[in-house]
Amino acid sequence: MPIPFPFSAVVAQEEMKRSLLMAAVEPALGGVLVFGDRGTGKSTAIRGLAALLPKMRATDCSYHCDPDASDDYLCDECRAKKAKNGTLKSHQVPVPVVDLPLGATEDRVIGALDLERALTKGEKAFEPGLLARAHRGFLYIDEVNLLEDHLVDALLDVAASGQNLVEREGLSIRHPARFVLVGSGNPEEGELRPQLQDRFGLSVEVSTPTDLPTRIKVVRLRDEFERDPEAFVQKWKNKDAKVRRQIQKARELLPEVQVPDASLERAGELCIKLGTDGLRGELTLMRAARALAALQGDAEVLDVHLKTVATSALRHRLRRDPLDESGSTSRVERAVAELFGED
Repeated sequence: MPIPFPFSAVVAQEEMKRSLLMAAVEPALGGVLVFGDRGTGKSTAIRGLAALLPKMRATDCSYHCDPDASDDYLCDECRAKKAKNGTLKSHQVPVPVVDLPLGATEDRVIGALDLERALTKGEKAFEPGLLARAHRGFLYIDEVNLLEDHLVDALLDVAASGQNLVEREGLSIRHPARFVLVGSGNPEEGELRPQLQDRFGLSVEVSTPTDLPTRIKVVRLRDEFERDPEAFVQKWKNKDAKVRRQIQKARELLPEVQVPDASLERAGELCIKLGTDGLRGELTLMRAARALAALQGDAEVLDVHLKTVATSALRHRLRRDPLDESGSTSRVERAVAELFGED
């Protein structure tokens, strides 16, 4: 297995790194969409984050269920064991990070009949797919805007319900499938379907650094990593460990972070000002601000948190305005400045 580039060694791209950390702290955010130029560290940062995530407690089933979860969030096997024994045995496992390749078949993604058992034993058994493997972890789709429509439809169904229902070849299986969806791509290669874009909690734009010192630093670090990956990872080990501790502390603090009515009013005013559809904008803005507050060790959500996450939470939720030729990022930044005032 290739050694991932350390997350803490990724240069610049602060919005992307912050958004990935917030998603790691608060899975209810709905994931992160990263669009931008090729070669700007999108997949590098995502794989680097996966490598430093703290381990989680899981049962020994195919879906690594949470032993403390209610019956509604357990698979059939764990539910039966819990009913029989009262408790579930568990062990520490790495947080799963599953790649969904563009050429994957629907059977590979959602699961299908286990042909080997069907042919050798005559049994109808379910072979879990990539969605099952990603439960309680991350599902990463590179070039997400090129994903085939039938796979997008399957993802939308699961993202909405948190469960995967498979009915085929005489099988009817339902299993939990809650994961953080992370997608990356280049907008020049095609647009993302609006229904799927709306399911991403945060949207990040990355671009090629234009200042010479940053470009030199990126090239030097990448070259050093490729010459001796193990030594490079060891060199950045302490900084990655610091990020891991930050995530752990933020997860513990998150339930205690308060969201004052004033902050909710600010979020609502901003979404009304921008004309976002529905209430998903406010919900995402609140959850992102709370996750950021937890990462920074703050006890409540303040204006500074809302201002920091507003662009990531709202830029992909704006209607196109034929009278305003500025991009969505500029529109959000302008609305934030008008509502909160200039720094």
